[in-house]
Amino acid sequence: MAHPASPKHHSAAILKGADAPIEPLAGRTIAVLGYGNQGRAHALNLRDSGMRVVVGGRPGSTKVDLARTEGFEALELPQAAARADLAIVALPDQAQPAAWGRWIEGALRPGTVVGFVHGFAIRFGFIEPRADLGVVLVAPKGPGATVRARYEEGLGIPALFAVGRENAAGTARAMAIAWGAGIGCARSGLIETTFAAEAESDLFGEQAVLCGGLLALVHESYRLLVEAGYPPEVAYIECCHEVKQVADLLYARGPDGMRRAISDTAEFGAFVAEQELVDEALRAKLRRLLADVRSGAFAARFMRDHDAGHPEFGAWRKAASGHPIEDASATVRGLMPWLKDA
Repeated sequence: MAHPASPKHHSAAILKGADAPIEPLAGRTIAVLGYGNQGRAHALNLRDSGMRVVVGGRPGSTKVDLARTEGFEALELPQAAARADLAIVALPDQAQPAAWGRWIEGALRPGTVVGFVHGFAIRFGFIEPRADLGVVLVAPKGPGATVRARYEEGLGIPALFAVGRENAAGTARAMAIAWGAGIGCARSGLIETTFAAEAESDLFGEQAVLCGGLLALVHESYRLLVEAGYPPEVAYIECCHEVKQVADLLYARGPDGMRRAISDTAEFGAFVAEQELVDEALRAKLRRLLADVRSGAFAARFMRDHDAGHPEFGAWRKAASGHPIEDASATVRGLMPWLKDA
């Protein structure tokens, strides 16, 4: 398969309700390969939507045992893949290429539709499916626990979907849409996109805002307040703990709604800080992050580190766990025992 860069901006098609029928998967066998965060939610939701689901796992995986206790026919990856009309690859990104080559691809019957919950392996060329296979994507925009919880509430979260390649029978797109409906995401909306757009925007968003950018601001703002003489617990509450309260407003109401829900002092300060922080130097750094993702350099670096036993990742994790903010975090969270169940 070709791995094109992201397309130019255009409005996405959004399917929901009657535009996303589940019938194309009726009577088909769906193999969910991997029973982790996303795989378990997809398997449970699809089964509860009336689909025939088997679960596959790597040899010795405890997740296979969990799937079996939850009522699934649970097999090793080759046996599950061989049964599939739709094979959903829900293994971790870094584990997919080896598992694909060793256990999955050779077991798939001609014309099988292969589904991915993240475009990483396809977009960056770590998996090159056989020419006879349909290749699709359904990527819910939230963790598996949320996918499951919303489904059980009779709701759903939006998902991106894409068709990388149709199969000879021309059923790949219809199966992808039915898959999105079966996990409940069509209750909100299935947003049509490409593997490239999903993978690139997902990695960039994680790095620039959701995980990297957010933690960078938290760490640096905490450090500055402590250096200026403020108690660590106060600095932690102001720079980390209260993030959720504003993030929840942003999530529920959007940027303008969030601003209308906070105090005038906070809103005025937000405008002041945005003007101070956002300059050409920041934009240049964000452009470099995006270029690193789109070029494939980030993906290659991540996989090289994984193949080497994650020396870089491991060192970063160790250093981050030893950051002074963690002591303040433990103290503040200890004041709120309900957080133990969060």
